[in-house]
Amino acid sequence: MATVTLLPHMQKLLDEAVPAENDLDAKLRRLIEAEYLRELARHRRTDLALQRKYGSSFAQFVAQQITRQMNYSWEVEQDAMAWETAVGGIVTMERKLQELQALDDESSD
Repeated sequence: MATVTLLPHMQKLLDEAVPAENDLDAKLRRLIEAEYLRELARHRRTDLALQRKYGSSFAQFVAQQITRQMNYSWEVEQDAMAWETAVGGIVTMERKLQELQALDDESSD
């Protein structure tokens, strides 16, 4: 097991950020969870905005070759890349949250 030493100021900031947890490992898991949830929300906002803009899901957008239909315009290409990143990010963040939950389950046993 690794030993971690925090400067007193950092310990105070950590205690203020996650006051309900006493264990350093639990505090760090809560901070990581908050970051994953923030990223997940960002990706979902992008996905929703582009679904509304194009009136379809990303899978439909790709299947219908919308970028091709719109002559590979800069805007549509940019949207396609952002959308692909968002969809992949949603999958990744959901997987990471499940992994974190599994760690929580292990530590509570």
